[in-house]
Amino acid sequence: MTDSIFPAGSEPILPILPLRNSVLFPATVVPVNVGRARSVRLIEEACGRERPAIGVVTQHKPEVEDPTFDQVYHTGTIARVLKVIRLNSGQYSVVLQGVSRMRIEEPLGRHPTMRARVHRYHEAPAVDVEIEALAAHLRESARQLLHNLPTASRESLHILDNVREPGALADLIESNLPVPNESKQEVLETLDIRERVRMVLDQVNRQNEVLRVKHEISNMVEEEMSSSQREYLLRQQVKAIRRELGETDVDEDDIENLRERIALARLPSEAEAGAKRELRRMGNMNTASSEYQVARTYVEWLADLPWAKMTPDRLDVLQARQVLDEDHYGLDKPKRRIVEYIAVRKLRRDGRAPILCFVGPPGVGKTSLGRSIARASARAFVRVSLGGVSDEAEVRGHRRTYVGAFPGRIISGLKKAGSKNPVMILDEIDKLGRDQRGDPASALLEVLDPEQNHQFTDHYIDAPFDLSKVMFIATANQKSTIPSALLDRMEVIELPGYTPREKRSIARDFLIPRQLSEHGLSPERLDFSDEAIDMMVDSYTHEAGVRKLEQQAAAVCRAVAVRLAAGEDISIMADPPFIESVLGAAKTRRQETERSARAGVATGLAWTPAGGDLLFVEATRMPGTGQLHLTGSMGDVLKESAAAAFTFVRARAEQLGLPEDFVSHTDIHVHLPAGGVPKDGAAAGVPLFVALASLLTQLKVRPDVAMSGEITLRGNVLKVGGIKEKCLAAHRAGVSRILLPKRNEPDLEEVPDEVREDLEICLVSRVDEVLGLVAAFDAADNPVGGAPAAAE
Repeated sequence: MTDSIFPAGSEPILPILPLRNSVLFPATVVPVNVGRARSVRLIEEACGRERPAIGVVTQHKPEVEDPTFDQVYHTGTIARVLKVIRLNSGQYSVVLQGVSRMRIEEPLGRHPTMRARVHRYHEAPAVDVEIEALAAHLRESARQLLHNLPTASRESLHILDNVREPGALADLIESNLPVPNESKQEVLETLDIRERVRMVLDQVNRQNEVLRVKHEISNMVEEEMSSSQREYLLRQQVKAIRRELGETDVDEDDIENLRERIALARLPSEAEAGAKRELRRMGNMNTASSEYQVARTYVEWLADLPWAKMTPDRLDVLQARQVLDEDHYGLDKPKRRIVEYIAVRKLRRDGRAPILCFVGPPGVGKTSLGRSIARASARAFVRVSLGGVSDEAEVRGHRRTYVGAFPGRIISGLKKAGSKNPVMILDEIDKLGRDQRGDPASALLEVLDPEQNHQFTDHYIDAPFDLSKVMFIATANQKSTIPSALLDRMEVIELPGYTPREKRSIARDFLIPRQLSEHGLSPERLDFSDEAIDMMVDSYTHEAGVRKLEQQAAAVCRAVAVRLAAGEDISIMADPPFIESVLGAAKTRRQETERSARAGVATGLAWTPAGGDLLFVEATRMPGTGQLHLTGSMGDVLKESAAAAFTFVRARAEQLGLPEDFVSHTDIHVHLPAGGVPKDGAAAGVPLFVALASLLTQLKVRPDVAMSGEITLRGNVLKVGGIKEKCLAAHRAGVSRILLPKRNEPDLEEVPDEVREDLEICLVSRVDEVLGLVAAFDAADNPVGGAPAAAE
């Protein structure tokens, strides 16, 4: 293209073609695929002109489909359209030749194509000696780079030698370097030839250095491979010679097999050195000796561990969520956490595996959820039972100096899993023991610490093993027995009990189909009505989970299977009478509140490892000397709560309408039924106060009200735990109103909607508010038996 294309003294108006992933330089020829509507229109119009010229610029972001002038670099290249090939309808392949640099001075519109008034830069020949020297250095460095690239051709070297202008040389080399478009655009925008040549020279030198380091690493790997191959070939030749001479030794073959297994296991250097040392010792031992067998077992353990074996993660978030929903009903919080982990792994492959702790009552699906997580992430699954473990060596392994030594349960689980990134369930971590043999909970601190477990050393293996890829999931029934240092290293996710409606859904969708399949039955042979399922939940189980419920369903299935095996052709719809005929009389009764309002009786709410429960408080008075008797297997904290409640009643005697000397001639006895069950905790402060105050004032307490909360001597009601479990227990028992501390209001978000709809939840912050909410009223809305205390 010559200057005569553009009128003298004017700035040309050109159509603008934006490129997604490339930068066009002057004096270079590149093919471009054109498929966007504006670009296609531009090329079609250019084909109709003689010696067509266009302006070519690069987009800031390649993902923008229809860029504006603000989304492209304003410095670009004037190009000549050399050739146009029509690929299909609406798509062309265009060959462009860069002519000179240009800059967009004035955008003129985007319809039908982008057009702008541009300023063309004229580049004068360089006559500076320094520039010529820099260009010569650049040409030599580029020639070295081309020699090191396996894909370089002779034509590239020939073109490199023929370009004499330093600026054009820098443009040519930069256009072919594997560097980001931002770096290329920076070179295109550099008008000073000296600075441009220096920039390109720095990039070429950097590429040469990268290739040099890659070449050195490749040579080192080849040397190591050739050394290993040479050793392997020599050993094979020695074996063949011995075989020909009839000197084959079974023991030597055994050592050779172990050596081959060690070579295939890809052990880290420290473990490999230990294995080779033991193999050399075995070569000098009598195979019948016990030391030989000890050494052989150790080497086999090293060879069998998955030092470098990993199963690829399934990183499909939608499929993972589907798998979790197929296996478990509800449990939204742990499911969401696993889906989040898989999403993060999809974005960053080298992320650490989470260390979770599922806390909840028995039978809610903690262990089976871990198995589902393994299936959702396509990982191996291994379970390590820690219940009752009291020896530190069960975690860290035994030292090999002892007879009968073996690795700990963590390393044994990894060998069983066959990969270094399984899902490992640490079951019943809250039931770890401790004795003179050590503290296994302290040994687990290293296992569950992300900053340390990449170098976990088992005493038996005596070499560091990387546990950072393992997804550890601990399970527990309660947090209180887990050491605080261990609990701090885990992300605790609580799995509370199920509501009766949730149990029915779980039984219908999961438990009953599984039991029918395990007993060889079909839904046509046995089906359960909703009433039958409700009967099994209410009359034959008393649990927060569904384990006993599945056992009862299995008993019904066995009864039907016996009849089918005896030759009966039956099809049964299990209803309540059929359930009773198979399971017998009801084994449990749903816990219920008192039927009538009474003074001296209050209903509390308690948390237990099996879920929530009702806690009845009974108080009575008798002639005496002002003593307080406490019975019902109360723990120390519960006794202190009773003393605090009694003291608060005495301090408020005047407000309660009691004589000042009522204590001097009266003894109070507080009893918690079910005396064989130990009870403790400060959450019974509110029901203890209600029982004492109603007894002394003869104020009758509504039987359908339950309560929980710790009290202070100043009359404050403090926050307590287990709110969801307590609400579920109240709902199961038919309670209509519950009193909870005001400070527990955020915890109500975890309570299911159906429970909150059926319960009237009253939040209190002072003890003075309680009696007015629990008092029974007659038809005239007067309190029965006395007057509640007025709030301050």
